[in-house]
Amino acid sequence: MEKIQHVIVTGGAKGVGAATCRVFLKKGYRVSILDIDSIAGNQLEKELGDSSQFYLCDVSNQAQVNETVNKTIAKFGDVEVLVNNAGIQLYGSITETSESDWDRLFNINLKSYFLCSKICIPSMQKNGKGVIVNVSSVQAYITQKNVAAYTTAKTAILGFTRSIAVDYSPLIRAVAICPGTIDTPLLRNALEESPDPAQVFKECEEMHLLKRVGQPEEVAELILFVAGDKAGFMTGQAIRLDGGLGIEIPGSKRG
Repeated sequence: MEKIQHVIVTGGAKGVGAATCRVFLKKGYRVSILDIDSIAGNQLEKELGDSSQFYLCDVSNQAQVNETVNKTIAKFGDVEVLVNNAGIQLYGSITETSESDWDRLFNINLKSYFLCSKICIPSMQKNGKGVIVNVSSVQAYITQKNVAAYTTAKTAILGFTRSIAVDYSPLIRAVAICPGTIDTPLLRNALEESPDPAQVFKECEEMHLLKRVGQPEEVAELILFVAGDKAGFMTGQAIRLDGGLGIEIPGSKRG
């Protein structure tokens, strides 16, 4: 009988994380949801049913990560797939960003990836295979003003992904996903900080060649694909899912 696989999704309660939990569940995985939003996490667990479990966990805290991942393994078995997705967005240039904000963003957007991978890799090795999918951003390649900490952390994820691929092949693969603008609570919360959220959302649509923002389900389906056997020859790579953002020369005319 085929073994039922186990996926851990960090930042799994909302947005891309929640969409990822849904597509893996439909594929037959057991799904462990890690997040600090207990209301959204428990609602998602109720929606997904007995094949899922929500865990309240600060993934930037090593003790919490170790305790929680061990609980997930006790419930659903060794980890086949880890989706490192937890993240926040803070705004500011280098000189405007406080040390505490810099550390907070890096702890969530990068250190958590290290901590979760560190404990999941031995479980994958015991299982004989595994895939780590790291959610980065198109801002690992291009950037906007006043996101110094965010774009730096998202860029570092690409090197982190390559390091896992090199150090733990052939049993473990690692792939980074680099979305453009995705319609998530993270985006909506950022828009609310602007004087005209509707106008800024329209600008987000216009800056992509496809003239829209992406949907969480589109990112989730790509994560599912790269974690599966059909992508079994892929490792150490970063894939942009960005609606063509940043590939057109500014001011160029299409003829």
